Amino acid sequence: MSDQLKWFKSSYSDSEGGNCVEVALSTAVHVRDSKMPAGPRLRVTASAWAAFVSVVGGPAV
Repeated sequence: MSDQLKWFKSSYSDSEGGNCVEVALSTAVHVRDSKMPAGPRLRVTASAWAAFVSVVGGPAV
């Protein structure tokens, strides 16, 4: 399944590929470090991701 995921990162990420978080959406939200695409990944429910983004992103997200 993870090989079929379409990963994306924020447009605010630098173009040099450093310090970026990538996210893929399916029935859950998958998160990984762009510097280590084959490394560990975090998988959370869509509702958990929405709660996380609302807390860390504030009203601008």
